[in-house]
Amino acid sequence: MSQVETVLGPVDSAELGRTYMHEHVFVLTPDVQQNYPEEWGDEDARVTDAVAKLTALADQGVRTIVDPTVIGLGRYLPRIQRIAAQVPQLNIVVATGCYTYEDVPFFFHHRGPALNAALGTEVPDPMVDLFVRDIREGITGTGVKAGMLKCAIDEPGLTPGVERVMRAVAKAHHQTGTPLTVHTHPTSQTGLLAQRVLCEEEGVDPRRIVLGHSGDSTDADHLSKLAELGFVLGMDRFGINLATTFEARADIVVELCRRGFAEQMVLSQDASCYIDWIDPNVMAFLPQWHYLHIQDEVLPYLRDKGVTEEQITAMLVDVPRRCFEG
Repeated sequence: MSQVETVLGPVDSAELGRTYMHEHVFVLTPDVQQNYPEEWGDEDARVTDAVAKLTALADQGVRTIVDPTVIGLGRYLPRIQRIAAQVPQLNIVVATGCYTYEDVPFFFHHRGPALNAALGTEVPDPMVDLFVRDIREGITGTGVKAGMLKCAIDEPGLTPGVERVMRAVAKAHHQTGTPLTVHTHPTSQTGLLAQRVLCEEEGVDPRRIVLGHSGDSTDADHLSKLAELGFVLGMDRFGINLATTFEARADIVVELCRRGFAEQMVLSQDASCYIDWIDPNVMAFLPQWHYLHIQDEVLPYLRDKGVTEEQITAMLVDVPRRCFEG
């Protein structure tokens, strides 16, 4: 067993229970929210709605969610603290890191390694110290410590900014032992680029890395290769069926279970109580995108296709616990 940091304090890894490894409470654009507050609406109403949705999730037996909302996604811990205090039966693990597909946020643009050429020496990346501080001391003076590291590599591939964040996250991992989750674009097989940078070059154990959004692909051979390398596959977008179908997402889980990889998958929905990145007209096409989707629709489908209770427990309880225990 080991201690896992949550919004309400550390818990034993053995107490995590059923865990959804990729769920957001809110995904926001702070500059827009601050300057056009009508986009956000009433703060108390948003908090009340989030409490109701997370309470319903906990009532289904879910004990823990990992919220990988980091810099670039509108992380704001005081609000999450307020919500967590009203749903104490649900552990919320928050993350540190940086979410970008291309360049680093402008704050970092002329800091750290960006100064190497001008100064003629290697300048440490300030992101590393910030991430480590979030993990060891807490975020924004709240005392809430991050329990997960986050980076991303999407269709644009290994841009200089993406690579810089990856290496900073890897260094923070080595200093703290905190597991990683990586937003990937499996259709472009960006997980293999993450493998080269994070594992081959930076020395991170792939067993401590969740490759998010792996379920966007139906390429069982590619996903099997990643599992054979040791990665945890995040089958985490159930309900987001704009470019695929529910059946395709579920069937690839069934196939990987058949191939013996249930012990290297985690399930979740990548849901959010409110996300300002998506036009309301698009949201109308996602009525099934909610926190209760796994229990209500995914698990019955998997069972009907022959996935065993032991495999389901592995994906929802055992694998998440091992990610944190190392």
